[in-house]
Amino acid sequence: MNGIAPGPDGKLRCRWCVATADYVRYHDTEWGFPVDDDQRLFEKLCLEGFQAGLSWRTILAKRENFRAAFSGFDFRAVARFDKRDVSRLLQDAGIVRHRAKIEAVINNARRAEDLVAETGTLAAFIWGFEPTSTEWAKPRAISTVPAAVALSEALKRRGWAFVGKTTAYSLMQAMGLVNDHANGCVIRADVDHARTAFRRPGQLA
Repeated sequence: MNGIAPGPDGKLRCRWCVATADYVRYHDTEWGFPVDDDQRLFEKLCLEGFQAGLSWRTILAKRENFRAAFSGFDFRAVARFDKRDVSRLLQDAGIVRHRAKIEAVINNARRAEDLVAETGTLAAFIWGFEPTSTEWAKPRAISTVPAAVALSEALKRRGWAFVGKTTAYSLMQAMGLVNDHANGCVIRADVDHARTAFRRPGQLA
């Protein structure tokens, strides 16, 4: 069965998630369900940046530590971090101690403030890049999905760091801009229903 495997309850899920209980829980309750909360979107962008060169399993295991270290990923609070905070974070064994990635989170928090001033909400900006169903359903490398490329380039133009094409598409997968649950996955229909009921930020006016 391509892309799916039985979970601990015997139900078929995306193959990538069945290795650990934490992965299954994340897959069943978060991955692919649409999100319009600025703080959660910012958190995911930051954690995807930390994941570069590592596994999502590593980052997920440390997620609560990251939240504690970065003020719950409240970008307005993180934007006020200074060199002392960088030094503090480099001593925090509960997170990934990588200077460039830590400094990128602080930089991106400041850029998030600028973006919110420009567009109203981070969610409205990100959801403006939602791929069409035909665009992301075609077999292709995820880093070549045009909407992911466009989102990555738009963020980079605004001074964001660690927001490459793969990171942009991973954000889309996790935050519900696409439904990449495998055909046959028990959660795929739930995500489809959630995406159908979801009011895109641009539709809230």
